[in-house]
Amino acid sequence: MNENLFTSFVTPMMLGLPLATFIVLFPSLLFPTSNRLINNRLISLQQWLLQLMSKQMMSIHNIKGQTWTLMLMSLILFIGSTNLLGLLPHSFTPTTQLSMNLGMAIPLWAGTVITGFRNKTKASLAHLLPQGTPTPLIPMLVIIETISLFIQPMALAVRLTANITAGHLLIHLIGGATFALMKISTTAAFITFIVLVLLTILEFAVAMIQAYVFTLLVSLYLHDNT
Repeated sequence: MNENLFTSFVTPMMLGLPLATFIVLFPSLLFPTSNRLINNRLISLQQWLLQLMSKQMMSIHNIKGQTWTLMLMSLILFIGSTNLLGLLPHSFTPTTQLSMNLGMAIPLWAGTVITGFRNKTKASLAHLLPQGTPTPLIPMLVIIETISLFIQPMALAVRLTANITAGHLLIHLIGGATFALMKISTTAAFITFIVLVLLTILEFAVAMIQAYVFTLLVSLYLHDNT
């Protein structure tokens, strides 16, 4: 076991070159495509899940918002598969890097805001000032609402980074405790191992939930601006 808890979050290198680009592109190879008239069960299940998610997430949008369907479905598949692959032993999880999550959150958030100012300029500006605000408080509330608007992509990125990082750290700590207790008490080590297994199952759920939450919030930002 590595003594440094944060060793697993360091970008892997090979021959002095970072492997982050290859790791980010790797999940796209896991989703099969078929040119056959009748799909097999795996592709049918994949298409059914995509249709279910797109129907649930995009049903609130108008025609302009539904043009983002392909991008949002690609986003949830990418984040979900990356999070799940990161649970494999000795693997690297790109979504534990705040810089990468900001790289996803800022362009998507900026796209929704720009879309809102292009299509609904008055409504977008009206969000900066709640209705019925007393006149003396108008400058302060405009500043507060503007700050809250610019905090949205940061909140998206930090939420994803914190949840995935916390789960990996807990697995690392409990796994180290299990190995240490094996030399002291077999019963305590077995109980700790059970906790580790349950935590790993929970992290599988968290990996998928965080992908859904990230994409859902982007979808809600888009709905507010279309």
